[in-house]
Amino acid sequence: MNTWLSLLPPLIAISLALISRQVFLSLFAGIWAGFMVLAGGDPLAGLADAIDGLVAVFASAYNARVILFSALIGGLLTLTQASGGVEGFVAWMRRRRLGATHRGAGLVAVFVGLLIFIESSITALVVGAVSRPLADEAKMSSEKLAYLCDSTSAPVCILIPLNAWGAYVMGLLALQGVEAPLWVMLKTIPLNFYALAALGLAAFVAFTGWDFGPMKAAERRAREEGKRLADGATPMIAADILTTPMATRAAPQARQLLIPLAAMIAMMPLGLYLTGAAALTAQGKPLEFFAIMGAGSGSKAVLWAVLAGLSAAALLARIQRILSLREIIDQILRGAGGLMPMAVIMMLAFALNDVCGQLKTGPWIAELARPYLSAGLLPVLLFLTSALIAFSTGTSWGTFGIMTPIGVPLALGLDGGLTLAVAAILSGGVFGDHCSPISDTTVISSMATASDHIDHVRTQLPYALLSAGIAAMAFLVMGLIHA
Repeated sequence: MNTWLSLLPPLIAISLALISRQVFLSLFAGIWAGFMVLAGGDPLAGLADAIDGLVAVFASAYNARVILFSALIGGLLTLTQASGGVEGFVAWMRRRRLGATHRGAGLVAVFVGLLIFIESSITALVVGAVSRPLADEAKMSSEKLAYLCDSTSAPVCILIPLNAWGAYVMGLLALQGVEAPLWVMLKTIPLNFYALAALGLAAFVAFTGWDFGPMKAAERRAREEGKRLADGATPMIAADILTTPMATRAAPQARQLLIPLAAMIAMMPLGLYLTGAAALTAQGKPLEFFAIMGAGSGSKAVLWAVLAGLSAAALLARIQRILSLREIIDQILRGAGGLMPMAVIMMLAFALNDVCGQLKTGPWIAELARPYLSAGLLPVLLFLTSALIAFSTGTSWGTFGIMTPIGVPLALGLDGGLTLAVAAILSGGVFGDHCSPISDTTVISSMATASDHIDHVRTQLPYALLSAGIAAMAFLVMGLIHA
C-alpha cells in the first residue's frame, strides 16, 4: 500500500505511548489502526484482524523464541539472586572500589557494553545484570542506566564485523554485487557517525554526569530523593523479582553470577556457528566462516545462550546444595512470571511490525525519498530515510534489507561514494533500533535495567536526537566534499 496511510500505525502507537504513557494500549491502538486500513476502514473487521494478528505472532519461530528467551531471563535473575550471585558480585566490586560512585557505575556499564559485542540483546542483558546493583547503590536513576545500556548495544554491535550484524550486512552487500564486502564493512567503521556519536556521548555522559532534558529531572530525583523510578512508573519487571532474597544455605559469591553470564556469552557465537553451519550444509554451500555466521539463526543462538546461562546457574545452585531441584524450578517459574509485561510488549511490537510489513511502511518511505537522492545529498538523505524507517518499524535489520538495494546501486550510479552510502544506511538503521519504543533492543534495555519503558524512551530520545544531529551534519559535509 503505497500511501501515507501505511505510516499511520507506527505514528499512532509511538505518539500515544509517549503522550499517555500507556504502552500496551498505545501499541494495540496502532495495530488496530493498521488492520483497519487493510480492511478498508472497517473498525470491526480491523479489530477482529488485529486479534488474529496477535495470535499470528506465535506462528513465527523467530518471534516465539525471542518472547521465550525474554521470559527465561527472569528465571536467570531470580536464580542468581537466590544463590547469592548478585550480592557477591556487588561485594566483589566494592572490595576493588569499582563502580562504587555514580561515575564509576556509569563507566562500568559503558565498559561492559563495549566488551560484549556478540549480539545487541545479549549486550543489553549483560550490562543490565552487571550494572544494575552498582547503579542502585550509587543512586543512579533507572532511566540513566537504561540509556547507557541501550547506547552500548546496537551502536557497538554495528561497529564490529565479527558478529551476526556484520555477517548480515556483508550478505546484503554481496547480493548487490559488491566486491570484498568485508573490506567495505571495515571502511564504514570510521564513517558510521551515528554509532560513534551515540557511543561517544554515552561515555561522556557517564564520565562527566552531564544531563539535560527529562534525564536531568530523573537524575535529580534519584540523587536527592533516593528514587530510582519516578512516582507511578511501571518497571518492565515485577518489583519482587528484583528483590529475591538469598536462600538460607547461600553465601554471597560473585561466581554465582559471573559463571552463568560467561556461559551465556560463550554460547551466543557458538550457537550462531552451529546453526549457520547446519543451514549451509543443508543447502550444499561451502563452509566459510563469515558465510556460516551470516547464515546462523540469531533467535536460536540467543535462546540457547539464555538456556546455557540458566543451566549453569541451576547446576551451580544444585551442586553446592544451595537450592533443591524443586526450589530451582520454582525460582525459574517465578522469574519468568515476573517478566510477563515484557513478553506482552514484545508480542504487541511484533504484531505492529507485521502489520507495517503488510502495509509496506518501510518501502513507501524509501520510495518517497528516492527522487531527492543526488550525489552530494545522497549520504545524509540515506541516513535520514533509514532513521525514519527504523524508528517507525523498530527494526534495524529490516531497514538494512530495505535500504541496501536502494542505496548501493544509487551510490554506484551517482558516484556517491559506496562506503559512505553504506555507512549512512547503517547509521540510520541503528538510530531507530537505539531509540524506537517498539525496538526489541529498547524494550530489552528497559527490562534489563528494571526501568519504566516509556520513561526510558522519553529520557533517552534527546540524547539520541543530539547524536543523530551530529551524524546528519557529518554525512552532509562528507557528501558535499565527496561530490
